[in-house]
Amino acid sequence: MISITGSNRAGALVAQAAAPTVKRVTQELGGKSPNILLPDADFAKAVPPGVMAAFRNVGQSCSAPTRMIVPRNRLAEVEALAAETAAAIVVGDPQLEGTVLGPIANEAQFHRVQAMIDAGLSGGAKLVCGGPGRVQGHERGFYTRPTVFSEVDSSMRIAQEEIFGPVLCLIAYDTVEEAIAIANDTVYGLGAHVQGQDLEQARAVASRIRAGQVHLNYPAWNPMAPFGGYKRSGNGREYGVQGFEEYLETKAIVGFG
Repeated sequence: MISITGSNRAGALVAQAAAPTVKRVTQELGGKSPNILLPDADFAKAVPPGVMAAFRNVGQSCSAPTRMIVPRNRLAEVEALAAETAAAIVVGDPQLEGTVLGPIANEAQFHRVQAMIDAGLSGGAKLVCGGPGRVQGHERGFYTRPTVFSEVDSSMRIAQEEIFGPVLCLIAYDTVEEAIAIANDTVYGLGAHVQGQDLEQARAVASRIRAGQVHLNYPAWNPMAPFGGYKRSGNGREYGVQGFEEYLETKAIVGFG
């Protein structure tokens, strides 16, 4: 049995290599996780943690909620809250006190993130904060500006492809049905978030999102909750009983006397 956490390309290559010996493979791969803010959500409490979750580890997280899906009539409010949160993030040397975000892992990934930011601009998205280039005062190293785009269409590259950097997309919806459709409109299905005060509605929305783990109102991490992907985000599960069982093989011994 082989377990891999990595890119979709790496997962496919490992599965191909394992095929001749018929090994089981579990894969935790890419993601483009949605974060639906329902109309009754407390936006002042929902937006800042959503921004920080998207930027966790400089956005280098498969389950980062990098698509914030918000009511169209609240978009301007969300833009202001997101910009304020992003502007307060200190980017710099991880060894210095007060630093929130360090650099991107390597040069190749830095340039990929920059290319995706450029794609957002050329694709017609509205730049709320951040943008291309290095953080001021950090001309050396792979320090990327925390970037928020608004007026993002679900068909844009920045809304469809995993960026693996500190880039957040704000996508507007008119109805909750549309919000669910947008959430499911990628090839990925690893994680998702739903924010709302009506828990019955939030749970109903969560049940319709095609993702392996859905968080309601930013709960604490639960190691007993199985984690894994739908669609191209992989197969198999980590954590919980289900994660343990991935490493077991069932045997039946049949007979009497």
